[in-house]
Amino acid sequence: MSCLRLARPPARAAAALGALAAALSAAAAPPVARIALPPGFRAAVYAWPVPGARSLALGPGGTVFVGSRGEGRVYALHDADGDGRAERVEVLLAGLDTPNGVAVGGDDLYVAENHRLVRYAGLAARPGTPPRPEVLARLPRYRHHGWRYLRIGPQGRPWLSLGAPCNVCEAPGTARIVRVEPDGRLTPWALGVRNSVGFDWHPRTGVLWFTDNGRDWLGDDLPPDELNRAPRPGLHFGFPYCHGRGLADPEFGRGADCRRYTPPALELGPHVAALGMRFYTGDTFPPPWRGRLFIAEHGSWNRSERIGYRITTVRVEGGRADDYRPFAVGWLTAGRVWGRPVDLLVMPDGALLVSDDHAGAVYRIAYEGADAAPQARSNRAMDSTCAVCGNMSMTPAAARR
Repeated sequence: MSCLRLARPPARAAAALGALAAALSAAAAPPVARIALPPGFRAAVYAWPVPGARSLALGPGGTVFVGSRGEGRVYALHDADGDGRAERVEVLLAGLDTPNGVAVGGDDLYVAENHRLVRYAGLAARPGTPPRPEVLARLPRYRHHGWRYLRIGPQGRPWLSLGAPCNVCEAPGTARIVRVEPDGRLTPWALGVRNSVGFDWHPRTGVLWFTDNGRDWLGDDLPPDELNRAPRPGLHFGFPYCHGRGLADPEFGRGADCRRYTPPALELGPHVAALGMRFYTGDTFPPPWRGRLFIAEHGSWNRSERIGYRITTVRVEGGRADDYRPFAVGWLTAGRVWGRPVDLLVMPDGALLVSDDHAGAVYRIAYEGADAAPQARSNRAMDSTCAVCGNMSMTPAAARR
């Protein structure tokens, strides 16, 4: 277990977090041995407890920064000896408003709260007492889908998502991914995006790819979640009028021509809650895994049979996406949930970090070689959504309908 510490917080916050740390210390550590992976891979706890762990970002000195939602905190995970496990979990910032989004640009730490984007000069390089934040942009304040995903783009500018403030509605100024300009303006890049909580740029082409969560209450199998590709600004991806590849919304899509909108590059599982995603840019995974896209599927909340609660992977070549399959499963076992993956981060040593806001942990997945003992490869460790996958492959979403 990592040591949970506070970076000079207010006394009241320190007392509350101290009590929380004591409670978590008494609780059982996440059962990481239940995570099933392809041969040669192994998962371990990187940091625990990290209550409500959400978005991940890497600082220039190797510190991993972690956002949260209702906890209102940003954590700093310190692995001083480089052994692949953080010895110390520091509460770097507290009392924030839904600081889901964290990103690092140079030496600076950026945080996207519900209502604003701020920058803490120098804090990413020298975690400690936070300086006064600089407000870079004001954001529309609402609660439904009000947790922002944040990245620093290829040209050093912040990008963030503005989810729709509803299940399905017309909501001007939201349901989009935007680039934040130096003067605080929000320049739309992708429109008609219901709620993206994960995006990344292709490491060779620089094209933006992103996940999007489909609307609720159209049944267990509709609509699919989406993996989208946005090679240029201004493309509209259909919400709230059309979903997936041509499914007209029963309320807002009456009379709509879904061919007007940009279809997803790939339909993902229905209600899997596809969140954080990263292209694997490391060199320690075997060649077949390099360059692939990895997606954290948080898991369904209102489907009659649970689905998701896993990490999936997609092959991306020539602007096309296919070969959608599970990579890590086991957070859902026999219908019971003990963890929910949120975000991913490729580390300098090639390992893949995974945040989990349900178990309050960050995991590390590394390749140990073909001769390594298998981890949780029994059928009991496989969740129900993978029981029909057959040798760790997956039927595309469109074929399941």
